[in-house]
Amino acid sequence: MRAILVDAPGGPDRLTLTTVADPSVGARDIRIRVAAAGVNRADVAQRQGNYPSPAGAPEWPGLEVSGVVVETGARASQFAVGDRVCALLAGGGYATEAVVHEDLALPVPDSVDLVEAAGLPEALATVWSNVFLSAGLAAGETLLVHGGASGIGTTAVQLGVLAGARVAVTAGSADKLAVCRSLGAEILINYREQDFPAELTAATDGHGADVILDIIGGSYAARNVAALAVDGRIMVIANQSGENADFNPFHLMQKRGRYWGTTLRARPFEQKAAIMRALRTDVWPWLESGRFRPVIDSRFRFDQAADAHRRLEASVHVGKILLVP
Repeated sequence: MRAILVDAPGGPDRLTLTTVADPSVGARDIRIRVAAAGVNRADVAQRQGNYPSPAGAPEWPGLEVSGVVVETGARASQFAVGDRVCALLAGGGYATEAVVHEDLALPVPDSVDLVEAAGLPEALATVWSNVFLSAGLAAGETLLVHGGASGIGTTAVQLGVLAGARVAVTAGSADKLAVCRSLGAEILINYREQDFPAELTAATDGHGADVILDIIGGSYAARNVAALAVDGRIMVIANQSGENADFNPFHLMQKRGRYWGTTLRARPFEQKAAIMRALRTDVWPWLESGRFRPVIDSRFRFDQAADAHRRLEASVHVGKILLVP
């Protein structure tokens, strides 16, 4: 099969399309003929040599795919050959085939484009596990989403609205904020021109955000605490700023706040499987009814993987970037 390998740590041009051996199928695994793979910041970090595949995973990048089941393991029972699925991977999505345990795959509804479904697993699993399973966002609370026009951001905005929360976003342009508004965000903050704690506090009559989903990390730490409501929860899922967190713990204590850092890729299999089950129960009805849809920025062929990474790193995208074999 074909796969996109990183021939040496470095820039986007280190992504090389080549031929590799087909992965074997375990007893509870399914083999997927890949229709598309999602492009994520973790893939960039892996390409740069900062985020290697965990033990047992393929060496090439890719944390999510969609496609058609072409083989099932001897004890796999959830899917049949020919089924349309999307799946969460520990690595190996940048390939024409992917093998995954059946518990980490979900059916793609007939109403959802199979290629676009590649933008579902990683963003949905990240948002649902952090904002809902861990932070416990409830109807009537306020959710602040940093990077509201990103793949994670557009997912979080939609899920927050569907769950009955009031959603605030930060983004870097009027066009990106307009997309967030179209998805249901009510409080729109241009972080290049406005101070988000002050804007959010004013828009919520001094209440602040009950839950903050943060992809920026260290440089936002003190301002996140300033924007937090009493009993609020800050979920840090990335550190795109590259900086250390620096805030006065007393300010967090005054608000009885929680500052949590999590990752998805490194979680034990059992936790990932539980997250996927929760998505099937709680989110899939919204997907099947059309109330939730992945927002797709662009599609690139496998031989254009370097261009896909450049677009992601430039942060000009809105929604998910996909690689299509």
